[in-house]
Amino acid sequence: MQGLPYLKLLAATLVLTVVTSVIMLIPDWNGTQGSTAADDIDRLLDISIVLSSFVFAIVMVLLGFSVYKWRAKPGDESDGAPIHGNTRLEIAWTVIPTVIVVFLGAISWIVLDDIEAKEADAMRLDVTGQQFAWTFEYPEAGVTSKELHVPVDRQLDVHLTALDVLHSFWVPEWRIKRDLVPAGEGGDEIDDQFVVTPDREGTFSLICTELCGVGHSTMRAVVVVESEAEFQQWLTEQEPIPAEGEESGGQPEEVETQ
Repeated sequence: MQGLPYLKLLAATLVLTVVTSVIMLIPDWNGTQGSTAADDIDRLLDISIVLSSFVFAIVMVLLGFSVYKWRAKPGDESDGAPIHGNTRLEIAWTVIPTVIVVFLGAISWIVLDDIEAKEADAMRLDVTGQQFAWTFEYPEAGVTSKELHVPVDRQLDVHLTALDVLHSFWVPEWRIKRDLVPAGEGGDEIDDQFVVTPDREGTFSLICTELCGVGHSTMRAVVVVESEAEFQQWLTEQEPIPAEGEESGGQPEEVETQ
């Protein structure tokens, strides 16, 4: 490894890192931001892109230099010189990825801790997924709906339930994606809650992103983020949550008697 142009290789790596990062950061990968968590998550993605570009640049620069520097001359069919190894190189390619992974892990921990902080006035929202539909219940108001309506700038305390198979809750503008896992025998061992604060009014789509059967692509629901006044008015127009022993239509189930 003697006589290598280290400064030139470093300069080429940095230049390729910058060029690759700029190109990869031009697209708006995640689209419109619709929650307070979106900016932090998008920034984390940007950091990951830059670090990935750096690793890509190191590999490509060293590969290109090696192919050029130690290429076989025309007519040379001899074997290459035996190489035992290079301790410094092995340390470098171990330390660099370790530092990058630890750095990303630390930033991710900070971001996750921030977006999972629960506020005292968070509104409870129960979401049920089943092939191939969504149901939303608002326990504080005692109503249920097939459309998801939420007030803007108020944190939602979302509780997820799957009745049959694995589903996944994803509103792209909110950036939060969580799986709905059918409860096992214990029923309480599944982490089925998350919080999110929508901060952009508008109409969006809730998408199931876990293959859940032949109708998976149709498992969507309308999401409306509106003002508090509009939300409260909408609540008054919804059906009450069926009492235990009633069907969703509000009629009690027939009970067979002797």
